[in-house]
Amino acid sequence: MNIGIILGSTRDGRVSPQVGNWVKELADSRDDANYQIVDIMEYQLPFLGTTDGTEPGIAAWSEKINELDGFVFIVQEYNHGMTGALKNAIDHLRDEWHDKAAGIVSYGSTGGARAAEHLRGVMGELKVADVRVHPTLSLFTDFENFSDFKPADMHEENIHAMLDQVSAWSTALRPIRISDDVNVEK
Repeated sequence: MNIGIILGSTRDGRVSPQVGNWVKELADSRDDANYQIVDIMEYQLPFLGTTDGTEPGIAAWSEKINELDGFVFIVQEYNHGMTGALKNAIDHLRDEWHDKAAGIVSYGSTGGARAAEHLRGVMGELKVADVRVHPTLSLFTDFENFSDFKPADMHEENIHAMLDQVSAWSTALRPIRISDDVNVEK
């Protein structure tokens, strides 16, 4: 089982790598899946619909998402929603997302709750089963000077509970993905 920890920001000074690396460190203490950081910034995705779609980053992004069985989105809240970069990256693909599971770790002034709700609506449209446990991190209490990630100890339990659900749902959805692949090949 391969689970991608998707960093949802591309801006200068972003803190998503700190959060993502913390989640990966906790995930790596488990033996239920192979966890990996997937940084949307590395793919240099153009704005959807502004090019002919032949950029190598788009094909590489498709391959990466296709090889994953599930996801943990690291989502930051901007103006009551997820980042434009994350929405753009999600929208570049369709079938690659289908019948997989996703967890959400969000942060912001209200724990990123509104960005997570925004993402949940998009995931439903793409046939991604988002799990119930949703760790929320506050910019006021889990970050020193709003930039140095110092999570409260209580979050570790929620991260593991979320990973339990992502792993279980990713495993449960695997036969559907395999069946869909066989039907496509016929």
